[in-house]
Parts: sequence; structure tokens; C-alpha cells
Amino acid sequence: MNRYPLWKYLIIAFALAVGLLYTLPNFFGEAPAVQVSSVKTAVKVDIKLLGRVEETLKAAGIAHQGSYADQNSVRVRFGDTETQIRAKDAIEKAINPDPENASYVVALNLLSRSPAWLTSMHALPMYLGLDLRGGVHFLLQVDMKGALTKRLDATAADLRSLMRDKGVRHGGIARERDQLAIRFRDAETRNKARAAIEASQPDLQLTEVQDGADLKLTATLKPEAQKRIQEFAIKQNITTLHNRINELGVAEPVIQQQGADRIVVQLPGVQDTAKAKDILGRTASLEVRLVDDENSQNPAVMEEAARGQPPVGTEYYVERSGAPLLVRKQVVLAGDRLTDAQPGFDNQTHEPAVHLTLDSAGARIFKDVTRDNVGKRMAILLIEKGRGEVITAPVIRTEIGGGRVQISGRMSTVEANDVALLLRAGSLAAPMEIIEERTIGPSLGAENIERGFKSTLYGFIAIAVFMSAYYLIFGLISVVALSTNLLLLIALLSMLQATLTLPGIAAIALTLGMAIDANVLINERIREELRNGATPQAAITAGYERAFGTILDSNVTSLIAGLALLIFGSGPVRGFAVVHCLGILTSMFSSVVVSRGIVNLVYGSRRKLASLAIGNVAWK
Repeated sequence: MNRYPLWKYLIIAFALAVGLLYTLPNFFGEAPAVQVSSVKTAVKVDIKLLGRVEETLKAAGIAHQGSYADQNSVRVRFGDTETQIRAKDAIEKAINPDPENASYVVALNLLSRSPAWLTSMHALPMYLGLDLRGGVHFLLQVDMKGALTKRLDATAADLRSLMRDKGVRHGGIARERDQLAIRFRDAETRNKARAAIEASQPDLQLTEVQDGADLKLTATLKPEAQKRIQEFAIKQNITTLHNRINELGVAEPVIQQQGADRIVVQLPGVQDTAKAKDILGRTASLEVRLVDDENSQNPAVMEEAARGQPPVGTEYYVERSGAPLLVRKQVVLAGDRLTDAQPGFDNQTHEPAVHLTLDSAGARIFKDVTRDNVGKRMAILLIEKGRGEVITAPVIRTEIGGGRVQISGRMSTVEANDVALLLRAGSLAAPMEIIEERTIGPSLGAENIERGFKSTLYGFIAIAVFMSAYYLIFGLISVVALSTNLLLLIALLSMLQATLTLPGIAAIALTLGMAIDANVLINERIREELRNGATPQAAITAGYERAFGTILDSNVTSLIAGLALLIFGSGPVRGFAVVHCLGILTSMFSSVVVSRGIVNLVYGSRRKLASLAIGNVAWK
């Protein structure tokens, strides 16, 4: 009657083995580490960099506990924070001799002490939130006025192209504060321009103004358009920050909107505020400019430019091939016209390339530029952290339309992928400034972990003592099932790489109470069956079967509430909800399946069972 088939025991054993395997990494803790990542696309993180870092540490007499390189960074683990800080300073001086033009980000971090064999099986510790692990917290203010200004500047360029396409003569288009002013000599031309603008720019509100002898047409953004631009700006900034931080290997960052114009950024495990700012600022944008071919071919002018005195209106750059050139300051096409960037290969040379897709306005601008400058060179610059790099400077052979552009030139497949990634991440849609920053040290996080662990442990011991005293053997079985629930819950959090926060620890304590409640219902149901005169074996069967419906109903209602918190909540609320929902699932398995399996092992093989050790029950 109370016997499981072999396959059920095998399922329980498998679940316990997997649970133990994925729980183990959480007991090894974390070690201080130094993380080295690239700032520039052209600078790669590889085995050679790892060798430089190890040689630097050896020369400085700094011992480490292991190092490795992955696709994005080099990481070195140390025994204590003092050694970590010394190593960070030594590595910084060795690989960034010019701090003003740094090629790498050297940041303090934390790494798991898990053995390599566990890591190779993808058995990783769960992520810890900022309140448990320590890290940095930033509150960023988005410049909404800057977003509108940027949009007006782009609109001004669009209007110039529109006027040229429609053959409308005007006296200039200029931005005056929060509006665009277009000058005309006669009313007929102004009316023609107004009709063209209203047809192509529905977001603009036009007003006719008399300015002396000139006729002006002022264009302002409609209120609904301003609101839409501001909403897009903050969403684009959040997306950009996500893309950049994720690529730099920061575990489980929190990036979310706060209010109408603020963004909260939390980077757990990052202890260096200055380097965290570098991470936030690492975005890239594209600029297309024309090359000053005449001066670029003049040796005397190039010598002066190399010494920091380029001709007016130009900038001095060195191509990847090593050839110097002068690039005009005027930007003919900016990266905000990009809709997509994908790595690929040149159809003719089969070299790695980046294929760009422009929006309609960008396609029109690029077509006009290439048509008007056939035979001239065009420089494509990648702007990172305010510094420009000429990727390629090809000669314009013919007019290029259709909005599809290809850039190539002395880049590897990896570089093409990186450039495409950076361009897809884009630049910030609006400027941001840090208005609040906090650093939470690992010592405070360790204190929070210790207190949370002690509270959970003391609660578990109290439950174990009560259940063992009140229900005897069945109480001990319930405690074992409760231990299984805790083991499986931690394993699931680790497998899913969920982030554990202080509210999550509270949810674990709550889960323990809910899990033991199911066993209390089962034990009391067995007692009730015994009082009604059922035999011990029949009482066990009826107790588990009849209590299951009540347990299922209570857990389903709790799960619905947890899912609501998970869907609609944010921040600490979601952290609580994740643990709460997972805890309900594991408690159903442990309190019903696991405890029933143990009871079957203890009592199932006894044919002549006279009594059950389930507390003081009067039955005949």
C-alpha cells in the first residue's frame, strides 16, 4: 500500500544529487579580484594581455590565486583586499602608461572561489544583490532639454535636404533656443516651404513671423512630440547602458527608470567608483566626414598638423594603415541615423566588414553627399569616449543610395563584430550626469549575509525542535523534507542565476514556514484518520491523499500572489517574488513527494504495523 516504485526513488535521488551539486558553489564564497577590460574597439583582450598582467604581478612580487581570460576581460583572483588594491595599481601603471588616453579599464571586482570542476559543469553560485555583495550605486539625471536640442539639430539638417529636394530657396535655417527659424524673401516661397514641411514633418508646429524685411517661418516641436522624444530618450539611454554594461561582464546589473527623467544603475561586485563611471560612459557613435584631400597631400601642412596645428576647420587623424590625413570638422552624417549594424564580409574582397542600415533621412543625406563629392575621400569615424578613430577613408566612386552602407578596412572578424556591437548599442539619446553615487563595501554586504543566514538558521532550528517534539518520527521526516526544500531552492536560484537580495532572504524564511505548514496538514490528517479507527497503513495513505488537495489550493493562491508581485513589481519586490515563487514549487515537491518517500521507506515494508510515532494520538 505505502510503497513507491523504483523510478520514483530514482527521481528523488536524482533531484537531491543535482540540488547538492548546484548548491555547493555557494559555500565557497568570493575572493577579491582585478578585472581588465578594453576601452577601445581596436584594443583586444586576449592571451597576450593575460601574459602581460601575470608578468607585471611577478615583477611586483604580488602573489595571486589564479587568472584567466575570457572574450571580454582578464581576471586575476587574490587572497585579500590589500593585495587586490596593490595589484590593481601595478597593473594600471603597466598597461595604461598614459592615463589620459587609457586603452584598458582596470577595476576591482569579486570572483567565486568555486573549484574549476564545478565551474566546468556550469555549477555557479547565485548572484548576490547590491545589499549583500556590495558594489556601486548611481542615480543619473537625463538632460531632457539636451534630447530636444539634439532632435532640433537633426530636424534642421532634414529641412535643408527637404528644401534642396523641393527646389525651395531660403535665406538659411538656424536653431534659436527651442525653435527653428527659416528665412525667406517672399510670401510665395514661404507658403511653398510650409506646405512641404507640413507634409513631411508632422511633429513640427509652424508659425509665420515678420522680421523686418525678411519673412520667417518658425518651427517648434508639438507638445505630444516633445513627450514622445523624452520618453524615447530615457528608454534609449537605458538600452545603451544595458548593452555596454552587459558586454563588460558585470554580473546582474540593475538599470531601471526612476521618475520621469532619472535612471538608477546598480553594479554589484564593482568596488571602484571611478572605473564604474568609465563603464557607464563607454558608448560609441559613428560620424561621416569629408577628407581635406588638398591639405592632406601637402607635406608642410601635414607636419604642422602633426605638431597640433591643423588648418582651420580640420582635425588631424591617423588611419589604421598608419597614413595621416586631415578630416573636416563638419559632420555630414551622424550615428543617430543608423537603424542597424551587422558584421559581414565585403562581396568583392571578402574582407571582414560592417554593414550599416540608415533611416530614410540618413539615406537621403548619404545619397546627396556621395553624389556631390564623387572622386573625393570620405572618412568614417568611430567616436568612443570623446575620442575619434578613422576606421576607413575610401574614395567615393559613385553615388550611393538605398540606405545600405558598408565600412571595411584592415579589420579582423572580431573587430567587425565589436564595431557592429558598439554601433548597435549606439550613443546616448540624451546627455546624462551623475547626481548621486554610493559605494557599498563588501564588509557591509557580508554583515547582511551573516544576519540573514543566522535568522534563517535560527528559524529552521526552532521549527525542527518543535516538529520533532510534537510529531516524533513524522516530525523528523518533516524536518528532512524541509531541509530538502531549502537545498532545492538554493540550487534553483543558482541554476537560474537569479539575484538574491535581502528581501530574497526574507522570502526564504517565509518559504520555510509555508513548507512546514504542508507537513503539519499531512500529519494532522494522519492523526485524524487514526482517531477514526483506520489502520496505520491506511491512515498514512489517506492522510497524504486527502491533505494534498488542501496543500495544492493554498500553494496555488500563494503562487498567484507571487506571480503578481513578479510581473508588476520592481527592484526589491521582484527579488522577493522570485524566491517566493520558486520556494512554493520546491515545497510542493519536498513536502509531498520526498516526505512520502521517506515514510514509505520507514513504514511501508512493515506488514503488521501496530502504531505510528506521530505524537500523542488516542486510537484503538
